Amino acid sequence: MTANDFIQFGVYLVVLLLLVKPMGIYMTHVFADQPNRVTRLGGGVERFIYRICGVKADEDMGWKQYAIAMLVFNVCGMVAVYVFQRTQQWLPLNPQHFPALSPDLSINTAISFITNTNWQAYSGESAMSYLTQMAALAVQNFLSAATGIAVLIAVVRGFARKTTKGIGNFWVDLTRTTLYVLMPFSFLLAMLLVSQGVIQNLKPYVDVPVVQTSSYTQPVTDAAGNPVKDASGNPETKPAQTTTQTLPMGPAASQIAIKMLGTNGGGFFGANSAHPYENPTPFSNFLEMLAIFLIPGGLCITFGQMVGDRRQGWAILATMLVIFIPLVIGVTAAEQSGNPILHSLSIDQHASALQSGGNMEGKETRFGVAASSLFTAITTAASCGAVNNMHDSLTPLGGLVPMWLMQLGEVIFGGVGSGLYGMLAFAVVAVFIAGLMVGRTPEYLGKKIEAYEMKMASLAVLIPCALVVICTAIAVMTPTATATVGNPGAHGFSEILYTVTSATNNNGSSFGGLSANIPFWNVMLSVCMFFARYTLAIAMLALAGSVAAKKHVPESAGTLPTHTPLFVTLLASVVIIVGALTFLPALALGPIAEYLMSAH
Repeated sequence: MTANDFIQFGVYLVVLLLLVKPMGIYMTHVFADQPNRVTRLGGGVERFIYRICGVKADEDMGWKQYAIAMLVFNVCGMVAVYVFQRTQQWLPLNPQHFPALSPDLSINTAISFITNTNWQAYSGESAMSYLTQMAALAVQNFLSAATGIAVLIAVVRGFARKTTKGIGNFWVDLTRTTLYVLMPFSFLLAMLLVSQGVIQNLKPYVDVPVVQTSSYTQPVTDAAGNPVKDASGNPETKPAQTTTQTLPMGPAASQIAIKMLGTNGGGFFGANSAHPYENPTPFSNFLEMLAIFLIPGGLCITFGQMVGDRRQGWAILATMLVIFIPLVIGVTAAEQSGNPILHSLSIDQHASALQSGGNMEGKETRFGVAASSLFTAITTAASCGAVNNMHDSLTPLGGLVPMWLMQLGEVIFGGVGSGLYGMLAFAVVAVFIAGLMVGRTPEYLGKKIEAYEMKMASLAVLIPCALVVICTAIAVMTPTATATVGNPGAHGFSEILYTVTSATNNNGSSFGGLSANIPFWNVMLSVCMFFARYTLAIAMLALAGSVAAKKHVPESAGTLPTHTPLFVTLLASVVIIVGALTFLPALALGPIAEYLMSAH
């Protein structure tokens, strides 16, 4: 890595750490049981929402009631998104007259957006109307993010409360998250993005003259659009010229803001944050990266505040950084070293046999290698999935890093809410292992961790892993699936593994060499997204309900402190070992094999 790389990463890290504490304290006020300055400010609006929706705001739900409310709400959202896509040709705000999407693509997209995955097997500017983008997709960006945060807050309450069955009210948590956290910060970020050139309008697409006319040949077709062939059976062609270019328009900034803050990642345009209308400048790129980690990082502080020990939140945040920082350095170093195949061609000899600009394939020149590599690590650590470069064009080891960040369970910051409750599942496993080492009942935050809690934590940790390996195996044995892979060999396997990993861990980014818009992929990835998201959430809610009913156990001489560097090391080791043991064989067949072949 160069000095410039370290400076960019250092500035990002410093700004992030300066912001997470005030953000975390603010969110603590949002979810406090007692009224405070934050909730009193919007109390009238909040009470009005409860009144028109028939919500009993003072009702304290048990974990089963909370889980049912969460599931019902999200399934209703899935149906709404599906209907928008299937009827958009008859609805307003469709200036390009886009037709309805196919049933399998519609259900895939609906599940994708309600699960906070935002896997996109379509290109927004050529498939989705403005109304579908705003009223279906952008709305779910808010609500799926709010769902993840609500589940986390319920889990935290479970550890904070004593001998009670209630873990909060889903409707209150959902409303407060949307009203006090996601909406105001999204509005602020959208305004900042507009100032940098991100578009926000409802205009039809605009045709503009090109700077330089280019000539090409195009096939001749009949009235039905079929190619016309000559006497020899060859397709006929005719000369043509490009004189205009179509510029897509639309309400992009409002969707880009929440796609980042809510770690959703679904782009308004197919190129996502590599598109100049979504991410035009280095400063907008910095804002988008900062927005991805802002809420997940702040929630660590909120966690410490709510359980009554700020050190617990800092310990979790430190664990995330201990894993994240080396992986950022790894992906940046891999991309700065350039393409190993080009080294053997004696390219750029003046730069010590390295390509002086690094591996710039698939990257935007306005960002360069450093900002692209940092964005790659952030978006896959945080379950966001937005991209400012083509991950399929990363070097083999550069591509391994984002893939493994997702395979760790999206707990290194992770999605808003979901990343932290996933890390808490690992924390329960870690204290259980520590308890076995010293021969005593493990405790976490003053609650005994017994068989039931371990079963729920194990399910939360292992279900996404099992889905990834099983569904990858199914895909590589299915000719319909392998036919969509753009590259043979190890890289083709990496494309399949990355796709299933991304969908199962609710990330949504992809190795673009795989064409996923076929019924097989749309159905299988829908199953992965749905079950990985909700089985994990339900398992953690069950765990929360169990520990909430337990009495607080005072610390003793044998209690393992869970705020020390020792516990940070133990927790990071558990996360890494689970990820390594589960996926190292698959990674050896994909990016590692590709690296060994390209290096020799």
